Amino acid sequence: MLQLDFYGTLVAASLVLLLGRALVSRVGFLRTYNIPEPVAGGLVVALGLLALRTLDIEIRFDTSLQTPLMLAFFATIGLSADFASLKKGGRIVGIFLLAVVGLLMIQNAMGIGLATALGLDPLMGLLTGSITLAGGHGTGAAWGATFSEKFGLASASELAMASATFGLVLGGLIGGPVARLLISRVQTPGCEQEKPRLPKGFEQPNKERLITSFSLVETLALIAVSLLAGSLLNGWLQGTAFELPTFVCVLFVGVLLRNGLSALGVYQVFEREVSVLGNVSLSLFLAIALMSLKLWDLAALALPIFIILAAQTLVMALFAIFVTFRMMGSNYDAAVLAAGHCGFGLGATPTAIANMQAVTQRYGPSQIAFLVVPMVGAFFIDIINVIVIKLYLALPFFAVV
Repeated sequence: MLQLDFYGTLVAASLVLLLGRALVSRVGFLRTYNIPEPVAGGLVVALGLLALRTLDIEIRFDTSLQTPLMLAFFATIGLSADFASLKKGGRIVGIFLLAVVGLLMIQNAMGIGLATALGLDPLMGLLTGSITLAGGHGTGAAWGATFSEKFGLASASELAMASATFGLVLGGLIGGPVARLLISRVQTPGCEQEKPRLPKGFEQPNKERLITSFSLVETLALIAVSLLAGSLLNGWLQGTAFELPTFVCVLFVGVLLRNGLSALGVYQVFEREVSVLGNVSLSLFLAIALMSLKLWDLAALALPIFIILAAQTLVMALFAIFVTFRMMGSNYDAAVLAAGHCGFGLGATPTAIANMQAVTQRYGPSQIAFLVVPMVGAFFIDIINVIVIKLYLALPFFAVV
């Protein structure tokens, strides 16, 4: 076994991103279906590591940088959000939230129904529902331990990790094709107006932005303060009724910093710079996450579990096409939102952002999508998911042993 240290992992992640860019620029299929560069490069590396493992060669990475990168990304999301924009997006956020809740209910009903039909414990169906697909690895690990301790479900944590891995991979793969199908029905920004809107924030990560060394230090300081204060806030809320994931606290602090400093007339956040640092954090986070995937965990899935997860992927795609797209207005913004919904409906918010970036890089900006998805994916999804899960656990056939 070869264990790469912090520096080796950082080098590997950078090479994964360069590989992903080369693949997307050269392989027509990846470019046509808007596959994000970190996903393309990360999956190729993960498949290579799977092949090496068959030869009894295993490479492991130091993932200590993964969480700070994720938190830095959410800090930049918070620093990019001003209250004026949030007010404008209020109604749209509410509509998208309804679509998200509908999918959570369907995912759990589908998981439980298929598990029962296949002769499995209904709890396995719940684990292959919104717990791991919308909740990701963190939520899956927490509920897997609960199911093992309170319900006596064997190998619940392993199943949760494998299901979350499956969702992360598929969430990054289906968003682009879904968006491409939907965009063929609508006008893109370049068709609607002679002068397309200037891209802001995370919409077009490769757009050049002028940055100075001093302004970079200022923005890094804001991100660092968001990380520190968000972590402290998370510690204070632990064990209370208001307990939230760390990334939500970090994002919340970022929003307060952005709008508080602006209201006091002290400092105006440099949005172009925030977006650059956010895109760097996002790309490296996804590269490390995907190249560290243990695809052999998916190979270990029993056929019935694989059937459930495959069905969940199909339902996600159909829901994005026939429900999310229509509820959000059946326009270009709705198509980008549908791609984002695929990302965090099966994987995580960073996957959703990467999906939307792949689309907007090619077809044009969608400021509404990049306002709505981070808000719902960070502030609301975890809280609502817990409520939905508890409602299903209240059903009679989930009686605690």
